[in-house]
Amino acid sequence: MLDAAANADLIDEIRIGIANKTLELPTLPEVALEIRDAVENDTADAPMVARMVAKDPALSARLLQVANSPLYRGSSEVDSIQQAITRLGLKMVRSLVVSLAMRQIFQATSDTLDRQFRQLWDDSLQVAAISHMLAAGIPQLEREQALLGGLVHNIGALPILTKIDEHYGFTAGETVVTHMLDELGPEIGTNILESWNFSASLAVIPRACVDPGYDSGPEIGYADVVLAARLQDLAAKGRLAPTTDLSRVPAFAKIGLQPEIMIIDMEGPAEEIAEVRSMLEG
Repeated sequence: MLDAAANADLIDEIRIGIANKTLELPTLPEVALEIRDAVENDTADAPMVARMVAKDPALSARLLQVANSPLYRGSSEVDSIQQAITRLGLKMVRSLVVSLAMRQIFQATSDTLDRQFRQLWDDSLQVAAISHMLAAGIPQLEREQALLGGLVHNIGALPILTKIDEHYGFTAGETVVTHMLDELGPEIGTNILESWNFSASLAVIPRACVDPGYDSGPEIGYADVVLAARLQDLAAKGRLAPTTDLSRVPAFAKIGLQPEIMIIDMEGPAEEIAEVRSMLEG
């Protein structure tokens, strides 16, 4: 059993690893980084991205599947990567590429770790889908970027869960694991996104989304959207901290969310959230 002293020692070990840059962080595949960078730097077009995607058969198949899914299906089925990219749009392709890469990162080496990762990935998918829906009403934000922010909001938990599994095989109690995730997850998450060269507006999300009082200033940002999405998800699952007063959350006020309304229970938004989840799950 992981006692308090061992818990503190492991937290110290991880913190030293962060400071010394020796903590092993997950990495994105090269093709995902290439596509992400090309799209974000506005140097890409559909033929160029199609050539990049073609390097990865699994990615190629996934984009064709999504392009022909109910969410994007047109009058006819597409059967080429370039057609799929044209239908989806470069920004959605970027998000889907990172999503597929992340799903590969969430691969566990033990059954207990696998269960932890599955819960983490489920939370990521739901928050991403809600973020995508919320961003629809905010002209200055991109829905695809909000979706990406939701997918990576809890990425910092991966190295922590892996460390616990390596050291103790999850004989640690749930309370201890939760404490470690709360203590270190946001910091590590930001480090991971910075190492992936994510924009500052996304790299701040792991820290911001765990702070109900977070306020990015007068302009609404992706962190506000993901924070609101996460709180909606926690409330719907009965996991919201009793001390959290949604009426005092700046992100809710900025987005125009009523604290007593759960959007995932509303006809229309609930269907859209389910469709986006289905698209991401494959």
